[in-house]
Amino acid sequence: MARILITSAIPYINGIKHLGNLIGSQLPADLFARYQRGRGNEVMFLCATDEHGTPAELAAAKAGKPVAEYCAEMHEVQADIAKRFGLSFDHFGRSSSPQNHKLTQHFAGKLAEAGLIREVTEKQVYSNADGRFLPDRYIEGTCPNCGYEKARGDQCENCTKQLDPTDLIDPRSAISGSTDLEVRETKHLYLRQSAMKDQLDAWIDSKTDWPVLTTSIAKKWLHDGDGLQDRGITRDLDWGIPVKKGDADWPGMEGKVFYVWFDAPIEYIACAKEWADAHGKPDTEWERWWRTDKGADDVRYVQFMGKDNVPFHTLSFPATILGSGEPWKLVDHLKSFNYLNYDGGQFSTSQGRGVFMDQALDILPADYWRWWLLSHAPESSDSEFTWENFQQSVNKDLADVLGNFVSRITKFCRSKFGEEVPAGGAYGEREQALIEELTKRIRAYEAHMEAMEVRKSAQELRAIWVAGNEYLQAAAPWSTFKEEPEQAAAQVRLGLNLIRLYAVLSAPFIPETSARMLSAMNTLDTSWPEDVDAALSALPAGHAFTVPDVLFAKITDEQREDWQTRFAGVRS
Repeated sequence: MARILITSAIPYINGIKHLGNLIGSQLPADLFARYQRGRGNEVMFLCATDEHGTPAELAAAKAGKPVAEYCAEMHEVQADIAKRFGLSFDHFGRSSSPQNHKLTQHFAGKLAEAGLIREVTEKQVYSNADGRFLPDRYIEGTCPNCGYEKARGDQCENCTKQLDPTDLIDPRSAISGSTDLEVRETKHLYLRQSAMKDQLDAWIDSKTDWPVLTTSIAKKWLHDGDGLQDRGITRDLDWGIPVKKGDADWPGMEGKVFYVWFDAPIEYIACAKEWADAHGKPDTEWERWWRTDKGADDVRYVQFMGKDNVPFHTLSFPATILGSGEPWKLVDHLKSFNYLNYDGGQFSTSQGRGVFMDQALDILPADYWRWWLLSHAPESSDSEFTWENFQQSVNKDLADVLGNFVSRITKFCRSKFGEEVPAGGAYGEREQALIEELTKRIRAYEAHMEAMEVRKSAQELRAIWVAGNEYLQAAAPWSTFKEEPEQAAAQVRLGLNLIRLYAVLSAPFIPETSARMLSAMNTLDTSWPEDVDAALSALPAGHAFTVPDVLFAKITDEQREDWQTRFAGVRS
């Protein structure tokens, strides 16, 4: 039994996420976690809300609530939506937890001991209109590299170039829009990433199986221009983890907090400690996942994230772990995704454009969305959500192929043999040919899932469903029954066993529907089909079942047009 540690990029606390965020990290991570559990492996799947920084303060102020109260409420909202989307986290933590406070301060102390933190007196932008220092991301302007007009002061999300606020053309406050900005002196701590450039470079080079998207972004940050830059890890804010050197105060850093990008990835580790504490488990239980000196040397650690998060996970977070000099587990595979665009434009939380997770669930059950998003995952390039494509995919893949198969075979059996698996007959050449095809396809499906090739996995799963439909069409038990009822019984028996098989194989993609299929087949047998022939005999003659309600309702043109109008991309 393998041990797999999975983390998804942690979603920011300020508001409900859109479908682009979902497919960029959490949903494919859940697919992989469910698959690995289905294969009998031990999985620890962790995620959390990212709660520090100016956006949380501003969102709380807009809501008229203290920031701690706002974050606690939004954590509950996000946890509830994640659950309703079927995201199977072992723990959904909070970056503001006491565990993350302690661990972040611990890492800062270790990095300081290693000589990897330096104090810098720097000039920072102060907004007179807002009466506060502006964090880099709250200064907007035109990117000097690509001309994007809404570039932030830390990074241009259009070309991903790392920026300083002073690089921006026509800078303004993202809070008030004011251009009444001035530069003032303040003291901050910097992580000396540049001192670790060669070590990080060699580590990236060792990851030969990583997606090109991942390594190319990391290499760009390592080598473009002056190469990897030191990065500020503190901010002049009220809300966050107070700057400490381990348990000790840090002279000169009073009133400052750690930068959210320093503490957020550390929450992956702290989240495991939260999990252990919540379940009354000793520290050894979480340390066996994260400390290579305490059992984590046999763990495979996989991260999932959108491409905008890649630099921090390939460079800054590894610099923190490696720089600490302690035996923490480093990521083995980093699966990154491009952007999912929305109907001719971009999804954007800040601009309220696109379908958001709560809205999606108000329209249709989670499995409709899970299937479309995963089968159209933006892996090799950006992809686009359109209502026409969504309708077509749901109707053709889910309703016509899978739903239709389950409906036809169960209803036919009920009408001719009653609600139990029929006895009689034997599998012939046609059945053996199907078993051979399914064996080949299931092995291919496994290979794609292991390689985290999300789209290819979905295509192969659909082909497995299609194979059953084609068999049913060719075997035509409704015709066979007239002349050879025994042979028809064998064909129906195979068809009913295919439903259980499909439920097991489809569970990572459409877990709620999979559970309904297993329930209809009156079985708790979720064993993986290592031997397809044996798997197709799991439900013996005489085994009772029920005919399920329609698995997937087709989307009508009227519904599609209504949704296109209602969700034109603006959210108040």
